[in-house]
Amino acid sequence: MTAETPKTHNLRVDGSRLWSTLMETARFGATPAGGLNRLTLSEEDRAVRDWFRDACEAAGLEVGTDALGTQFALRRGRDMSRKPIACGSHLDTQPTGGKFDGILGVLAGLEVMRSLNDAGIETEAPLLLVNWTNEEGSRFAPAMMASAAYAGAFTTEEILAKRDAKGVSVGEALDSIGYRGGEAVGAREIGAFVELHIEQGPILEAEGRTIGVVEGGQGIAWFDGTVTGFESHAGTTPMPRRRDAMLGLAEFALAVERVALAHAPTAVATMGEAEIVSPSRNVVPGQIRFTLDLRDPASPVLDAMESALADAAAEIAARRNLAIALTRIWRKEPVPFDPRLVAAVDGAAEGLGLSRRRMVSGAGHDACNLAGCMPAAMIFVPCKDGVSHNEAESATPTDCAAGADVLLHTLVALANATKA
Repeated sequence: MTAETPKTHNLRVDGSRLWSTLMETARFGATPAGGLNRLTLSEEDRAVRDWFRDACEAAGLEVGTDALGTQFALRRGRDMSRKPIACGSHLDTQPTGGKFDGILGVLAGLEVMRSLNDAGIETEAPLLLVNWTNEEGSRFAPAMMASAAYAGAFTTEEILAKRDAKGVSVGEALDSIGYRGGEAVGAREIGAFVELHIEQGPILEAEGRTIGVVEGGQGIAWFDGTVTGFESHAGTTPMPRRRDAMLGLAEFALAVERVALAHAPTAVATMGEAEIVSPSRNVVPGQIRFTLDLRDPASPVLDAMESALADAAAEIAARRNLAIALTRIWRKEPVPFDPRLVAAVDGAAEGLGLSRRRMVSGAGHDACNLAGCMPAAMIFVPCKDGVSHNEAESATPTDCAAGADVLLHTLVALANATKA
C-alpha cells in the first residue's frame, strides 16, 4: 500500500463533532428511557434519512438511493475509474434499541468525509458512505435484507414483497416514506467495504482494549423444534404416567447448555422462544414449540453441536415417551474477512497507538453479507458491559472517536493503494 503522507499520518477526526452528531440524530425515535425506537421504514426512519441526506449533501457528497431504500453518498476521488472504497452500517434500530448500534458506523463515516474535507485531502479512489436498509430485521424479516439483496442472496422483488406483522409490504413502506429509489440494487459497484460497529459484547471492555480487529463472522444455524407428549389432567394423572412436554423441553434446554459448554469458549447456543400450543393451568402440556440458535466460528463445530443435540433429543424423547422434532431452517457458514483489509485495520490501529486484539464477530452484520461479493472487514469499539439491543446501550466519546480514526486511516490506505 502507498505510504501515508505527513498530512494524512497526523490526521484525526473531530471527536466532539462526531459525538454531537450521534446525540443530534438520537432525537429521531427517542424513547423516555434514553434509547431509540426507530424501526426501519417508519416515520422516525424517514426523519433520520432526511437528516442524513442533507448532512451528506452539505459535506459535498453525491447522494443516491436504490430500489430498497439504501442510501449511498459518494466522495469523489482523483481516479474516478476506480471502484469506491466504502464504509457505513445502518440507521434503523430495535424497538428498544440504543444510540450506537449501526448508527456509529454511519455517522463515523460521515465524520471521516468531513475531516478529509477540512484537511483538504483528496484520495485516489473515491469513497462511499452507505446506510443499508433494514439491518435489524425487527420489522421485516430477514435481517440485513438490503445488503443480502445487494450480494445476490435475494431478488429485489422478493424483498419488496416481504410483509411486517401488520401486513404492510417493504414496497408499500418504502413508498409511504418516499424512499423507493431509482437505482437498481447491486448496480453500484463497490471495491471494498469496511464497517465500524460497537462490539455488542464484553470482551474489549473486560480486557481494557480500544479496538477489535475483526477477522470474520461466526457461523449460525437456526432450528424450529417441537416437543410432543400427551395432554392430561393435572390433578388425576400420576407422575410416572405423564408424557409432559414441558419437562422434556426443560431437559433438552439443559442439554443445549451442556453441548455449547462442551465447545467452549467460542460456541454459544440459545433457545429464544418457547410456546405451549394449548396452555392451561390444570393441564399437563401436550406440545411445545421452540426455537434454537447455534453459533460458532468453525463449521465443524456447528456440525458437532447439531449432531450432539439430535442424539440428546432422541434419548430424552425415548426415555420420557415423547417425540422431539428438530428442523434446521437456516444456516450461514462462518464468514472470513479479507486478509488484506484486516491487515489494513490492524495497521491503522497500530499506527495510531491504540490497543487492539483480533476477534470474531458474534453478531451478524451487513459486512458479513458483503464479504461474499467483495473484500470486507470490520472494526469494533467497546460498549459498556457488552450491552446492545437495549436502551441502556452506551459507548464513550473517546472510544467512538478512536474507532472513527481507525476507519479514516483504513479507508485512506485502501483508497490510495497502488491500483491492481
